[in-house]
Amino acid sequence: MAETHADDEAPIEFLVSPYLDWVRAEGVPLHQDFGVNLLEADVAPWARFGLNGAVLNVAGRGDYLDSWLLELPAGSTSLPTHHLFEAVAYVVSGRGSTTVTTSHGERTFEWGPKSMFVIPLNATYQLFNASGLESARLALTTAFPITMNVFHDEHFVFETDVEFPSRIGTDDFRGGGKPVHDERHNAEHNFWITNFVPDLSRFDELKGLEWRGKASKAIMFLLADGVLHAHMSEIPPGMYKKAHRHMGGTHIYPVTGRGYSLLWYEGESDRRRIDWEHGYCYSPPDNMYHQHFNLSDEPARYFAVKFGNYRYPVTGRMAGQFEDFGYSEGAKDKKTQIEYQEEDPTIRELYREELDKAGLAFAL
Repeated sequence: MAETHADDEAPIEFLVSPYLDWVRAEGVPLHQDFGVNLLEADVAPWARFGLNGAVLNVAGRGDYLDSWLLELPAGSTSLPTHHLFEAVAYVVSGRGSTTVTTSHGERTFEWGPKSMFVIPLNATYQLFNASGLESARLALTTAFPITMNVFHDEHFVFETDVEFPSRIGTDDFRGGGKPVHDERHNAEHNFWITNFVPDLSRFDELKGLEWRGKASKAIMFLLADGVLHAHMSEIPPGMYKKAHRHMGGTHIYPVTGRGYSLLWYEGESDRRRIDWEHGYCYSPPDNMYHQHFNLSDEPARYFAVKFGNYRYPVTGRMAGQFEDFGYSEGAKDKKTQIEYQEEDPTIRELYREELDKAGLAFAL
């Protein structure tokens, strides 16, 4: 619907999404599904970045984030880019390097499959494919949707030159980092400050997270003093995590192993199933229970990115969820997690059947 004023030539539009208008105008595929296979998803030339690409709107992406699938053809280089929103990159395939230019200078680092790195706020970056034979694919989880819908001016978002020296972080893309802990609240949180992890499958700083699942491990990343949350969790062979729910927007990228996740809303008996392994991306919708099951003979790891983190939760709802983080009476009252003894018995029965098919032993 539109209302026309006498002194206006164009009608006033309503229910506008500047973000979706921008995506359509970019001329690249928009993949909208519960989950997407990043190794097989169609891409097309993306003039803005000088490479091939697509935009992903997975079902549970929420109001703040999306994912960009960027493909660098063999031997190619992307155009230098900067923007007024943060992004976290996960390397799906291929090898190459990235140059990030900030007020601290220029930093170039090499990446390969299962690398993770952050693009700091408005820092200029350029991607290089190191292979002359094979393409490389990266998935960028970005805070562009909320940014574009607030400002609805792409020139402002992509062409503003203001620098944010305090938003670069302490690691400066060396591939190291350091552990930190929330001493003030004595919370059961373990953090790793970094800008770049060369290989998430080999990262060895995960800590025990038993309350989320038997022998489960995890680590939360603090990236470039930004507002995006990232964490990695690990599920041992023959085990699965407890069902839990939270606000939408968490983009999940399986790193090692293979398995499946069940998703359902409270009160539903039918559950949606997503089978996954490295190369997939999916996102549980807002307040939808989800539960992850390992179907491989190695630990299954997944990397997740969402809006708002423990240091900068951004919204009151996000702050409340971090306060409930861990098994507490408050979390129990809000039904944010279902304990093993409280879950539907058919969930474990199905998992045992799937393990039998795979020739694997149940370990719980």
